[in-house]
Amino acid sequence: RFLYFSFFHCRHIPWNLHEPRKGWFYFTANLDFMAFIAMASDVGLWVILCPGPYIGSDLDLGGLPSWLLRDPKMKLRTTYRGFTKAVNLYFDKIIPKIVQLQYGKGGPIIALQVENEYGSYHQDKRYMPYIKKALITRGIKVLLMTADDGAELTRGHLKRGTISLYFLLNIPQRAITFLKLLFFPHFSFSSYLCAVLMRDVREMFNMSFSLNFYMFHGGTNFGFMGGSASLDHYLPMVTSYDYGALLKENGEHTTEYLTYQEFFSSSLAWFLFLSLPQPISSVKPICMENLSVNQGNGQSSGYILYETVITNSGLLTTRGHLQDRGQVYNVYPTLRILVENQGRLAYGKDINKERKGLIGDIYLNNSPLREFKIYSLDMKTKFLKRDLPNIWKPALFKHQGPAFFLGILRMGNDPRDTFIKMEGWTKGVIFINGQNLGRYWNVGPQETLYLPGPWLHPGSNEIIVFEEFKSGLEIHFTNTSHLGMVFWRVNL
Repeated sequence: RFLYFSFFHCRHIPWNLHEPRKGWFYFTANLDFMAFIAMASDVGLWVILCPGPYIGSDLDLGGLPSWLLRDPKMKLRTTYRGFTKAVNLYFDKIIPKIVQLQYGKGGPIIALQVENEYGSYHQDKRYMPYIKKALITRGIKVLLMTADDGAELTRGHLKRGTISLYFLLNIPQRAITFLKLLFFPHFSFSSYLCAVLMRDVREMFNMSFSLNFYMFHGGTNFGFMGGSASLDHYLPMVTSYDYGALLKENGEHTTEYLTYQEFFSSSLAWFLFLSLPQPISSVKPICMENLSVNQGNGQSSGYILYETVITNSGLLTTRGHLQDRGQVYNVYPTLRILVENQGRLAYGKDINKERKGLIGDIYLNNSPLREFKIYSLDMKTKFLKRDLPNIWKPALFKHQGPAFFLGILRMGNDPRDTFIKMEGWTKGVIFINGQNLGRYWNVGPQETLYLPGPWLHPGSNEIIVFEEFKSGLEIHFTNTSHLGMVFWRVNL
């Protein structure tokens, strides 16, 4: 049990990143999970791997690719044929890579988690046995386990040949017989964990449980990876996944261990521009997932802009057809609606409904609007390189969005981790050298964004900011003075 306590690492594999388009698979650069697992082995960690298909992790759609929702009858996380066909193709690609990293073949993988917390979903009793069989028939031989919490533990458990992980809340006595490993959830090590360690952890060890802290290192929801939750109302995830863990996003110890230190020094020059890619014409609104973009896979994340012509003023209503957040711009006779996908539900029974953008008609004075031009603003690297121009005009003052701002950040020879604070800006997204760092919003709760040193390089670094409302005049880095900016602009 102490081996697990001290030396193992849990790793989830997000399907939506590895197959963002149907049939197009990516396993290189940041998506080279085999290299990541090898690194874990190099530093003496065993690995428990969760290959999905659903992994939860507060990710967009729980890590499932959004193109699955192009099927209007889709039933995610079930044995619905459209879903299992896609899972089988994905597993055919990814499981052979995992097989060679198993402990029996000299690798660090000691166990695989089957799906994730299915007891809370539990829509199809045939589904979990199907996933288990899909893993075994493709060569998985290490220990299989399930993960659930509370009363949902028994509903998510698989009989014969698996053990169950439990997120410690209120442990049902009937579950003791097949429980072997407990995950200890927390939201603040400094307050919650210290109060229970002496009692609960000792009790777990006395019962011969293995223990892992959830979580030791949270990390970052870079770009648009973060999903959302639905409690009393819709709650989009922030970019930080710090989670109050023992390690900060950048891998440093918290104040319980070391005094936090930061370093950074450079200068910035800023420019502004807003342009739009080629639109898609449609009589009616089309949601992100059904757009004819991305080689027929639809749009997964980002923003979408709808434009139509109106002939009179009046009351505009959506009747619940706008997901998730919209802004209306009316320069008569042109009406524009910018819609942000703030992240699909990461769990729950409503994940099949998680289509984004305008998912139905919108109405002006109770009459449905027609004849739209629709702009896909997915803000991927290709979008930034192809659709943003080479000519940027100066903007010397704060400017009203939505707009893109370009900044050149000059670095010394040894760029290191830092945190960005967008003080004075309102709401938007930051891109560092073409990579989506994540969202910022002045309403909080997150105030800084973690910027890894490896994202930067000596010399000039390109920073692009998409600001929805009003821009700032300066940008701050942790433990440095603010950096001045010179603006160039082009209005929408």
